[in-house]
Amino acid sequence: MILKTTLAAALVVFALGAVAAPDHDHDHPGHDHAGHDHPAPKAKAGAEAPSTRAFREAGMRMHGDMDIAYSGDVDRDFAAGMIPHHQGAIAMAKVALQYSKDPEVRALAESIVKAQDAEIAQMQAILKRTGAAK
Repeated sequence: MILKTTLAAALVVFALGAVAAPDHDHDHPGHDHAGHDHPAPKAKAGAEAPSTRAFREAGMRMHGDMDIAYSGDVDRDFAAGMIPHHQGAIAMAKVALQYSKDPEVRALAESIVKAQDAEIAQMQAILKRTGAAK
């Protein structure tokens, strides 16, 4: 019983630490509202901002999708792993487009979407050409 209680307490502490952990560079999306002028919702005192939740969701999705089954073929593995990485960058950029009012950030986010889309298409073509397309 003591072991179960100790384990439960440790899990609670771990979970609380994960919730309070700072954002990472790869945490990301939500809906694409690029080109729309929606005001960013204000976070309630002590609540996580909607943009932060969107970044976290995108980051979790990206990191999960990057956990590929490696084949030993460096070309295939590079493209297969980088596609979800780039998709995560696009998701983060779309969060920025949804919530940011800073013209420089918005312009950078738009250029990231454009560049990463093109690179994803290139990597998909590599996978197709090498017979490793998903």
